[in-house]
Amino acid sequence: HNLEMKHLPGADPELVLLSLRYEELERIPLSDMTREEINQLVQELGFYRKETPDAPVPEEFQFAPAKPLPILLPSQAPTADGKTPPKRDKEEHPDL
Repeated sequence: HNLEMKHLPGADPELVLLSLRYEELERIPLSDMTREEINQLVQELGFYRKETPDAPVPEEFQFAPAKPLPILLPSQAPTADGKTPPKRDKEEHPDL
């Protein structure tokens, strides 16, 4: 479920993980992996394997394996210029 295979002649095989908005999250090369290793990887990533092609997908797997997007803590959120502010020690005053 939620896995689409596209054969690109001449290209090295890779698994491209996309967000719900179709933004690329990660690329995993598959060239050096066996079929069993790829099946294990897909399972570890949280893809749901249906019993039959027309079998229903449980609700909890409808958007699986939707990898949680990185959640930035307020102190890690990018500023208006897109840069992440430097980390500060607890005792350090922001105006110093």
